[in-house]
Parts: sequence; C-alpha cells; structure tokens
Amino acid sequence: MTSKTARLATLGVLLLFSTLAGCTGNRTETTTISADEQALQARALRVLETVPLIDGHNDTPWQYRSRVNLHLDEIDLCHDTAALDRPMHTDIGRLREGGVGGQFWSVYIPGAKGGAKPGDARILMEQIDFTRRMIDKYSDDFELASTADDVVRIHREGKIASMLGIEGGHSIEHSLAVLRIAHLAGVRYMGLTHMNNAAWADSGTDEVNLGGLSAFGKEVVREMNRLGMIVDLAHTSPGTMRDALEVSTAPLIFSHANACGVTEHGRNVPDDVLDTLKKNGGVVMVTFVPGYASTAVSEWVEQRIDRVEELREEHPDNSEAERNGIHAWEQDNPPVRAAIADVANHIDYIRDRIGIEHLGVGGDYDGIRSLPVGLEDVSTYPALFAELYRRGYSDADIAKIAGENVLRVMRGVEREAKRLQKKRPASDARFEELDAVEASDSE
Repeated sequence: MTSKTARLATLGVLLLFSTLAGCTGNRTETTTISADEQALQARALRVLETVPLIDGHNDTPWQYRSRVNLHLDEIDLCHDTAALDRPMHTDIGRLREGGVGGQFWSVYIPGAKGGAKPGDARILMEQIDFTRRMIDKYSDDFELASTADDVVRIHREGKIASMLGIEGGHSIEHSLAVLRIAHLAGVRYMGLTHMNNAAWADSGTDEVNLGGLSAFGKEVVREMNRLGMIVDLAHTSPGTMRDALEVSTAPLIFSHANACGVTEHGRNVPDDVLDTLKKNGGVVMVTFVPGYASTAVSEWVEQRIDRVEELREEHPDNSEAERNGIHAWEQDNPPVRAAIADVANHIDYIRDRIGIEHLGVGGDYDGIRSLPVGLEDVSTYPALFAELYRRGYSDADIAKIAGENVLRVMRGVEREAKRLQKKRPASDARFEELDAVEASDSE
C-alpha cells in the first residue's frame, strides 16, 4: 500500500467514526509515521469497525474530581484535553481516533491502610452519579451499556458503549447492600482491592494479612456472580486471585494487569493463576502502566524508592535535602521509558501460555502519569495492534484481543447470573458476623 493510499484508508475509517460522532475533537499536534505503519494502523481500524475495542480501565472520572471537584462543565471532552495546563490522556476526539468502541470508566475512590473508611460509600455513589452524568452530557458519543448485547448495538450505532467499574472493594464499606445498589446504578465490574488491603481481601501491593479472601470476601464473590457483576482481580494478591478463582462460578477478568512471567511485580499475574484463569474462561486485559510492563522501569522505580528512604533516614524533617538528593540521584540514573514492544511482550507471553482467547487491553489512561513511548494517549491503540501485526497476529487475533474475548466473558457472567438468581435470593450476609465467626474459630 502506498503512503497516499494508507493515509486515505486511515482517514476513511476516521471519517466513518467522526460522521457518527457528536464531537470530532481538535488535536493540537499530529505525529508523522511511516507508510507501513499507517497501513497497519488502518488495517487495525478496519477491524474495529466491526468489533468494538473495549478498554478495561480509564480514570477520567477521577480527573474531574481531583481537578475540578466534579464540575462537569469545567473540562470539555469535545476539545483536546492534551492542551490543558495539566494534559489529560482522554477526550472524545482521541477516543474516536483510537477506534475505541467500548469503555469501562473507573469509579475509583482512594483507599487507605486498614480498608474502608466511613463515607467511602458516599464518595463511590458520587463517582457513579458523576460518570452517568458525563455519559449523558456526551450522549451523541457515549451511551450506557448494561449487557454485552448493549455494547454490540451501541458500537454498531456509532457510539462508544460506556460501562462502570469499581476499583477497590473498600468502596462498598463491607456492605453487600451497597454492592447491589452499585449494580443497579450501572456498575458491571468490581476490583476486589486497590493498592491497600480491604478488610476482607489482600492486595498485591500490601502486606499479606488474610492470605487471600476472608469468609465475607468469598461471599462478595458469590454475590457478584449472582448479580451479574464481573469479578476483577487487578490489584489483588496471588492468594486473593486463587481464592476468587476457586469460589467464582463465572468468568473473571484482570481489568488492567500484566504477566509476572515477563515482569515480576505484585500487580502482575503469576503463571499458575494464568493457568487457572484459562480453565475459568477469563481474560487478562493487558495494561500500559510502565512499571508493570517493563522490568527495566520496574527496577528503576524500586531503586528510586530505596534512595528516597535512605535520604529520609539521612535527613529527617528536611524535605529540601531530600529533594536535592533525589534530583542528584536522577541525574546519575535517568528515568527509563517503556515502549510498545514491552506491552506486546506481555500479550505474546499470555497468548503462548494460555491462548489468544484470554487477552484484552486495559490502558489505565488518566490513572497514571507516564506511559510507554507510542502509547501516550487513547488515540494510540492502533499503534499497539500494528506492533502485533508485525509479530504475525491475524485480523481474527486482533478482533479477539480488542473486544470479542471480553464480550464472551460478559455473556458468561450474564448467563451465570440468570442461573443463580433462579436458585437463591440476595445474600443477607454481614461482614461483622461472617468474619467475626471466622476469627473466633481460628483462635
């Protein structure tokens, strides 16, 4: 394909999306790419005309809370948010350019040591309410999706199917009632933990507390299965992963995680868990977070953390000395950047170990500051797929990774919910009762 033909092919697909869109966006800059790269990206975009690209995790709603206190009109997603004083990764123009057809919007709220805090459920509900208002405001481009069939229909109508995902079980304040209300409000997955342990589930980036799930944590998984809410194991410890996979009767996901076999990190998935996930029918939505994608980046971050701790011991109560010391360290140890190839290596690894049917993508855009070179914002998914084409992936493979695998999981979760709802009512289990009994039995 000639350079001119490739540009026209790409433009044709983008015009298809933009003519159906309410916002076309205004990019502040464009990147020059080779004719071969243009052709591969155009090929990927043609696949995404028929199969929705479903991203597992985007933190735009938290950007609104942290920047403008949830004032919806103060950030306009119809304009290029990369042009803001503090650039963002997401806006409608770039979502269209990236071929995104389905988005799980994270309704994240901060966690804390020890798990839930009083008031977390209120903040969760505010985030859910805001995200639904955001979807409504941009209704020419977004539409709330509750089922896999909704996603397919909305994508065919030229919009971006929008779903909600909770990041961290602390958000429900130990209450299955809050979980159920969140589901009624449109939440379709919940990550069991975030960076800290929940009182009933261990995180992958905290000290081991329970060794996995408590009795109440297992009941949370069972109730999610009954509701038809996907269990998300991103951020969980290996023990929590294994317990959830044992308890769940529906497929599970990792909404944004990578493989320990490529980059050893507490946020990534061990080989034995991958093997069990294959039997479960679940999906790892490979993430772009540099420290989870690149061993070199992960090691640099660990070294920097170690140096900060040393400086704090050397200069207690002297923040200026700490800043100067870390600046000097970074001069001798420049930051390392991840690349598209690092992300593709995780896709290769998971495909080779458990099969192409267990892969998706979960960028974590607007939830992190740094991103791999070439994956700087939501417009760049075609660049990742171009890299996979160069590695021998087919159009059918790209379709599975982009959305077909996640749609299969969603349908499996929906079927299991219908089955379970015929068998049992909503659980009336209470955290204080279940885990108090477990604690007294272990004494």
